[in-house]
Amino acid sequence: MEFNWQPREVPEVSTPYRRIKTKIPAPETVPILERLRRVEPRATVSQPPIVWHRAEGFSIYDRAGNKWVDFTSGVLVANAGYKREKMYEAMLNQLETGVWHTFLFANEPRARFVEKLKEVAPPGLDVVFLLTTGSESTEHALKLMRTFGRGLGGNKKIGIVCFEGAFHGRTLGAQQIGGTPSLKEWIVNLDPDIHQAPFPDCHRCPVGKEGYAECEDECFGQFLSFLEERLGGKDYQGRLAGVITESYQGGEARFMPKGYVERLAEWCRANQILLTFDEVQAGFGRTGEFFAFQHYGVEPDLICCGKGISGCLPLSAVIGRGEIMRQFPPGALTNTHSGNPVSCAAALAHLELILEEDLVSKAQAMEAVLREEAEAIARACPDIVWPIRVRGLVGAIGLVEPNTKNPAPALAFAAVQRAVEKGLMLFAPVGPGPATIKINPPLIITEEALRDGMAALREAIVECRRELY
Repeated sequence: MEFNWQPREVPEVSTPYRRIKTKIPAPETVPILERLRRVEPRATVSQPPIVWHRAEGFSIYDRAGNKWVDFTSGVLVANAGYKREKMYEAMLNQLETGVWHTFLFANEPRARFVEKLKEVAPPGLDVVFLLTTGSESTEHALKLMRTFGRGLGGNKKIGIVCFEGAFHGRTLGAQQIGGTPSLKEWIVNLDPDIHQAPFPDCHRCPVGKEGYAECEDECFGQFLSFLEERLGGKDYQGRLAGVITESYQGGEARFMPKGYVERLAEWCRANQILLTFDEVQAGFGRTGEFFAFQHYGVEPDLICCGKGISGCLPLSAVIGRGEIMRQFPPGALTNTHSGNPVSCAAALAHLELILEEDLVSKAQAMEAVLREEAEAIARACPDIVWPIRVRGLVGAIGLVEPNTKNPAPALAFAAVQRAVEKGLMLFAPVGPGPATIKINPPLIITEEALRDGMAALREAIVECRRELY
């Protein structure tokens, strides 16, 4: 589905956080949309047709002066918000040196940033490898897991376990460990040593149970049965190098049950199988913990970081245990833009803002507000809202056909477009359907602005439900 990008009349909006005073999209921005559509592939035309002109705090503006409260953080990048003076000064100071790129030659911002990143990482994860995108970080985690496995068990210990519904990026390896079949049809010859396990989702139980029944033992038993059946025989653990999972699945904000992850970590450790958490969209305070895997109370071997790692510019990282990260000789892990000095300067300032302003605790405190507002939407439209999931400042509201659990993508797209017309910036729907509306504001958002944005979303869903059904 695509959004309508022809300007249309919409009601004026004026609140302290939202302002709509023109047709949407604003007519003067349409030439920019048309230029992009002429030159870029259709696949990039996916988000509501608003041309971002400037941003500040948790607000987005177009050239016409319309104002949106932002529930995207870009794409979970701007955790500390937009136009932060500390980040601006850090980037400007580095730009003034003329050192804008150094390849793997040393630069001071890189040294300062990796040291700070090691400080905030859990004990034992003491080596940092900087990259550019989240996909690169998961690709390198795959490479590290397999290489380490081969060192333990030769060419037979190369299997990677991942999960249905996962998203780890759009490159070859990242899409193979991803959990959406349609995204990897182009690959054709899938790696037979990548094994996609059922995801333990208590809303959509893979073994058919209704509701959360504290059945982690049974669910994890199903995981082991799946591997035994797929790999054949009782000695299958010796053919597995690693397990990779998102700390929460981004499409629907799906967290694994804590007990399940505890059993998974114990099993990995007992069988010399590396455990990797993909924190690309989950980390840097988003869920009310610095890293989202910390909700589970386990110790991974590797974590993949991206998006919110920098707050603005392209940057990602793999952080891991020294014996895993130091497997390769000098020059074997190179990257054109690894540790870019301007990106690292921005990222260090962004990380300092998260710590100085205690944005992790703020996200944790705002969870109750977001949950209250999401539940109000569910009460307003109980026949079409399912499920709702909230953790920190991560929210997901699923929209379904009335009185079913079948995703309603037409309703979801209509609701997002209507919300944008009301001054609320949202992603296109994601997840099954796609029919899930994601809520991911900058962590600096105020309670009043969060409630104001959720009120706009509630109005949009109620109106579209009435019009479509």
